[in-house]
Amino acid sequence: MSTLPPGWQRVSAGITVMVAAAAGAPAYAQPGSGDLNGIFTATSNGDWAKTNDVYRDELSVRSTWHITTTCTAPTECAGHVESDAGWTAPIYRKNTMWYVKRTVPQWESCPDGATAEGVQTFRFYPVDENGQIPPQGSNIFAGEDKTIAPSGACGINQPLAISMPFKLVQAE
Repeated sequence: MSTLPPGWQRVSAGITVMVAAAAGAPAYAQPGSGDLNGIFTATSNGDWAKTNDVYRDELSVRSTWHITTTCTAPTECAGHVESDAGWTAPIYRKNTMWYVKRTVPQWESCPDGATAEGVQTFRFYPVDENGQIPPQGSNIFAGEDKTIAPSGACGINQPLAISMPFKLVQAE
């Protein structure tokens, strides 16, 4: 005979079934899992740029990236990017988000004629043609291109930060 109060047996049985079902369920395949390799068209949309969180048009930038990565786990990848804009940078993946970080020399012009470098970070994830996260991998990626100067650059305590929507599409 059970020592549980009436009704608790059903709750206990329901919890047991849910735990067993969750433990035996196959893992959901993350979109875009695996290496990212090939030639891609990278576009930063300046029409929707923000300067320190205020919309302000900037020049749109389009370039071609040669990406080479290897993965040590389905969601842990690293490699490098070569851009036809003349720079190379490391690329890495954590979970479903890809990151490319590079230093941009002489990015911010100061009133006294000096310049400050910026740190540009591209972060992106797989999407389908409608911008939705697909159930399977994709050769289209969307995210953000954000460049930030260090606080204190040009004698100003607030860093200059420009962010733009970013799209990456595999060319081949």
